[in-house]
Amino acid sequence: MNYQDYELKEYANERQWVASEAFPVLMRKVYVWMTLALVITGMTAYGVAHSPALLQMFLGSGLFWVVAIAELAIVIGISAAINRLSLTTATLLFVLYSVLNGVTMSFIFLAYTASSISTVFLITAGTFGAMALIGYTTKTDLSSIGKILFMALVGLIIATIVNIFVKSSGLDMIISYVGVLIFVGLTAWDSQKIKQMMLQAPDASESMQKLALLGALSLYLDFINLFIYLLRIFGRRD
Repeated sequence: MNYQDYELKEYANERQWVASEAFPVLMRKVYVWMTLALVITGMTAYGVAHSPALLQMFLGSGLFWVVAIAELAIVIGISAAINRLSLTTATLLFVLYSVLNGVTMSFIFLAYTASSISTVFLITAGTFGAMALIGYTTKTDLSSIGKILFMALVGLIIATIVNIFVKSSGLDMIISYVGVLIFVGLTAWDSQKIKQMMLQAPDASESMQKLALLGALSLYLDFINLFIYLLRIFGRRD
C-alpha cells in the first residue's frame, strides 16, 4: 500500500467515525425537539382552556381562524425554506407553531373530560412509541407503504372536508378509525425515513441539525394527529 492509498483509507475511516458520532447526536435532537414541542402544545392548550379571557379572545372571535391559517403557513414555510433559514430561526418557528397549535387544541378541554384526555394521551404515547420502534428497527423497506399512506391521507382530508357539509356521524367515526390507521403507519414510516436520513449525515453541522428539526416536526405532527383521532374514538364528553 503506497502513502496515497494509506491517506485515502485513513480519511475514509475518519469520515465514517464522524458519521457514527453524528448519528446519535442528531437522533437525540429529533426526539428532544419533538418532546419539547408536545410539552409546549399541551401547556398552551391547558392554559388557554382554563382562561376565560383567552378563550373569549381566541375561540369567541375570528382570531381562531387566523391562528389556524398561521399554523399552516408556518409548517409550509419551515418545510419549503429550511435550507434558507438559520437553525435558530427554524427552531423559533417550530416553537411558535407548537404554541399556536396549543391554542387551536384548547377546545379538547372543553369537549372532553380531563380523565379521558389523560387516558387517550397515554394510549397515544404507547402506540406512537411502539410504531416508532418498529419503524426504527425493521429491516423491511417501508417507502412503498409510505406512498400509499400519503395518498390515503389526501383522501382522508377530502372526506373530512366533505363531512363538514354532510355532518354524518357515521362517516365521522369511519374517518376517525381510518385516521388512526394512517398515522400509525406514518409514524413507522417517518421513523425509518428519519433514521436513514440521519445515518447518511456526514456530521452534526447546522444543515444536518435543520434536517433533524424537520424530522422532529414530522413525528410531532404524527403524534398530534394520532392523539386527535384516538380522542374522537375513545374520548368521553361531559
